[in-house]
Amino acid sequence: MPTIMSHAAVPIAGALMLGRGRISVPVLVTGIAFAMLPDADVIGFRFGVDYADSWGHRGATHSFVFAAAAALLAIAVWRPRKYWIAAAYLFIAMASHGLLDMLTNGGLGAALFWPFDHNRYFASITPIAVSPIGIDNFISERGFRVLVSEVIWIWTPLSVLTGAVLIVQGRKRNWRQQNGMAQ
Repeated sequence: MPTIMSHAAVPIAGALMLGRGRISVPVLVTGIAFAMLPDADVIGFRFGVDYADSWGHRGATHSFVFAAAAALLAIAVWRPRKYWIAAAYLFIAMASHGLLDMLTNGGLGAALFWPFDHNRYFASITPIAVSPIGIDNFISERGFRVLVSEVIWIWTPLSVLTGAVLIVQGRKRNWRQQNGMAQ
């Protein structure tokens, strides 16, 4: 898995790309939490849940169904003003977790299609170094290599994409202002 910090990159970049006012601060914070939440499944190790079990690490909590259910539940309880934008944003934030885990070079893959398909999947390329589980294992040379890998394969591409989107949005806004068009 990428580190918990790198899972936060997707909702942060998404909120920036959507533009000011589209994602409220509470929805942003919830999106960041949702992007990290699937890894709470590691608690199962302490209760004897096997890694390969449907409820084991990278199992059900990493699926699109789980992401959709969590997003819909959050919207039903919370009822944000722009509910459909918030629901889509929260779904993407949580679903991105399994997709990023598919890009790592270790583990069992992600059960994206649970409960319909219990197989776990990796992407055809796996450039991201898998993060060790547990802080003691992370504070090491291996942990440093994971962080470097994440900067190269997660943070840099998302930063470039976000920057490009913001530049295009700024030029579009300037063009509209210069031509007397409403935003």
